Amino acid sequence: MGQETTNHSGIRQDEEKYSIRSTLRVPAGADRAFTVFTERLADWWVKEYTWAGPEALADIGIEPRQGGMAYELGPHGFRADWGRVLVWQPGRRLLFTWQIGPDRAPVPDPARASEVEVRFSPAADQQTLVEVEHRGFDRHGEAAEGYRHALTAGWHELLSRYAHAVDEHRAG
Repeated sequence: MGQETTNHSGIRQDEEKYSIRSTLRVPAGADRAFTVFTERLADWWVKEYTWAGPEALADIGIEPRQGGMAYELGPHGFRADWGRVLVWQPGRRLLFTWQIGPDRAPVPDPARASEVEVRFSPAADQQTLVEVEHRGFDRHGEAAEGYRHALTAGWHELLSRYAHAVDEHRAG
């Protein structure tokens, strides 16, 4: 059985031909918002969105440094690197490649990968404005527009879960 769907109504999304920009406010300072996004990925990433799948996924994470990998771990030592950290600025900004093709196959050539940039900006009332831009879909070839369209819904679901995880982390 899959993970429960979460819908966070405060997510705003704008699409262009080869990019998606999503914004939301979370009830946390920028440092904690960044930490939940990067160190608690396993708490909010949709397990069905992984190669190992919900039954076999052991962990998913981002190595905390420029040049680190976005990865997942599965059974029997299986590891899939699906992105590389290009910018690591705790509490402020994260930029990584998205090396997953429209067919869900790995994209080993980073020149053919899209990019995800996440900015964390302090806002009023101990909140943080989180802006996620997934851009460069044209690098994925002919299926770029369809892939961008599919990931618009995907990012909405991911960020709904992320917002819930930030809220739970505050309470816990």
